[in-house]
Amino acid sequence: MRIVGLTGGISAGKSTVSNLFKFHGVPVVDADVVARDVLKKGTGGQKRVVHAFGEDILLPNGEVDRAKLGHIVFSDPGKCQLLNRLLAPYISSGIFYEVLKLWLKGNKVIVLDVPLLFEAKMDRWTEPTVVVWVDPETQLQRLMARDSSNEEDARNRINAQMSLDQKRSRADIVIDNTGSLEDLEENLRMVLVQVTRPLTWTEFWLSRQGALISLFAIVIGVVVGKKISKASLERNLI
Repeated sequence: MRIVGLTGGISAGKSTVSNLFKFHGVPVVDADVVARDVLKKGTGGQKRVVHAFGEDILLPNGEVDRAKLGHIVFSDPGKCQLLNRLLAPYISSGIFYEVLKLWLKGNKVIVLDVPLLFEAKMDRWTEPTVVVWVDPETQLQRLMARDSSNEEDARNRINAQMSLDQKRSRADIVIDNTGSLEDLEENLRMVLVQVTRPLTWTEFWLSRQGALISLFAIVIGVVVGKKISKASLERNLI
């Protein structure tokens, strides 16, 4: 099985690339979706976050006010790191469960969409890693337009993350998204050729099909070994 790491920065277009992968039939595990689930009312993740940040972050219905929590953590790098530490175990477990479900279905290539792929050191489990990149000014303008935010708030959110240039330097594949949607789709088609290439032998043995073949070979080996041992023992007793 091949797990492709996908990351980027806020307003770089990672979600668009993720959706394009799904459109082309490549399954995606979205860490943001997992993160939303671990913050739902009554979950262990929510309880830890409320304990750390106070009940002021809750809505009247008991759910976390994500906009308020986001404003708190994106304006303070220390609080952002705290939130990441609190939720990391829950998000990691959720991601593992989603990958396992796709593995059991026999998927050979899975895209792991994680905003903090490098920060959380999850890139050690992915190959190749794909970074969606735009230049800083384009990122800023797109974020301000998307959220109708002022420049200060937008810069705070961008600066709370590893820079796209840093991520680009660590990537195996870079998708430049400074152009149009048509340009992005063309870039993705070239990336698809790379990430869906035939599995290496190591990747094959990690797939469900490879695991089943290995299990079958082990069972046959045990059966044949028992028969050989029995025949050898009988010969020695004659």
